[in-house]
Amino acid sequence: MIKKLFLITLLIFVSIAASGYKKPHTYKIEAEKNAYFHNNLGLNYIQDKYYYAAIQEFKIAISLEPDSQASAVYYNNLGDTYMIIGYPDLAEDCYLNALKLYGLNLQYYINLAKCYKQMGLINKRMKELDINTNPFNKVLMGLLLIESGNKRDGVIMLDEFCASEPDLILTGGIKSYLKGLK
Repeated sequence: MIKKLFLITLLIFVSIAASGYKKPHTYKIEAEKNAYFHNNLGLNYIQDKYYYAAIQEFKIAISLEPDSQASAVYYNNLGDTYMIIGYPDLAEDCYLNALKLYGLNLQYYINLAKCYKQMGLINKRMKELDINTNPFNKVLMGLLLIESGNKRDGVIMLDEFCASEPDLILTGGIKSYLKGLK
């Protein structure tokens, strides 16, 4: 009797060990990966000239990850799409949101300046900018001066920013932008 009980117990343990049981795989939904995926879909739609679909994909990406640095890229892409289809007023909001989320990317400032030029608001925005309270306003002011045709004053303004903020990531981008202008 004891031998049978021992044999049954041993068979149970051996069968459990030899069964190869493994926990079932659980799929973890990650908003960051999905937002990245939708942004890439939007970029593909732009290449194929399906602008409405691209806008929707960028909006999905933004809604999945609304307050991250990556969302600044999604807002910028959405603004670029609006500029392509001729809605600079909608693009302005996107570029401003991109700058709020990550203000160290020169391309966002350049896009915003081009947007103001297309809307015909360069002079109005230059009057509204206060370069003494926020040093980043000097960047936008310099780019607006360049877009308005006043290249000399724009370059001087951007050089002043580079001299006052030499350690920022943005400064390197401005320096290479200025080299491309000359």
